[in-house]
Amino acid sequence: MPSETSSENRLWEFDADERGAWNRRYSEQENLSFEPDPFLLEAYEHFVAPLFPKAGAALDIAGGLGRHAIWLAELRWKVSVVDISEVAFEKAEKKAEQRGVNIDFLVRDLNSWSPDRKKYDLVLVFYYLQRDLFSALESALKPGGILIYKTYTGEQLQYETGPKNPAHLLRQNELLHAFPNLRTLYYRETIKDRAVAELVAMKAK
Repeated sequence: MPSETSSENRLWEFDADERGAWNRRYSEQENLSFEPDPFLLEAYEHFVAPLFPKAGAALDIAGGLGRHAIWLAELRWKVSVVDISEVAFEKAEKKAEQRGVNIDFLVRDLNSWSPDRKKYDLVLVFYYLQRDLFSALESALKPGGILIYKTYTGEQLQYETGPKNPAHLLRQNELLHAFPNLRTLYYRETIKDRAVAELVAMKAK
């Protein structure tokens, strides 16, 4: 995730013209990072790789610059990434071309789009919270598929950076109980540096 700035804080409060707001963010921000989140690396090693040694189909929700999609594609996953910002995807496509990988980039508004059912072996969500999408994420997984989810909790309000709108912040243990039809493999909430919840869950075979 790109380093957080005061401009990002303002963006978290921005409701109208969401696509334009995110396009401006990606147009204006410099030093954008394409490094995957450390939690993805950890979760992949311990939970995904043992179950999918030959890779499979993956979906990255609100994937922005495609940092996770590109990393998975390099591991031979067939990846689709969804985001509202075509500007982010312009940068992501250039990086994917440099890395020699093919990714399906889908410019979609997640308020009006939902993934196909039982299509993906792996679904990722990082730093995005849309509660009415939870059931669709469950349905998007194939039997035996894995969900990896990480985003902010309400304790983030003690920090200067990050979202301030409660709609963008998880309540205590909310993510733990958000996917009742999935088996929880790993769950943690932390407040060091930033307040986040991390979940790895699996759909029954």
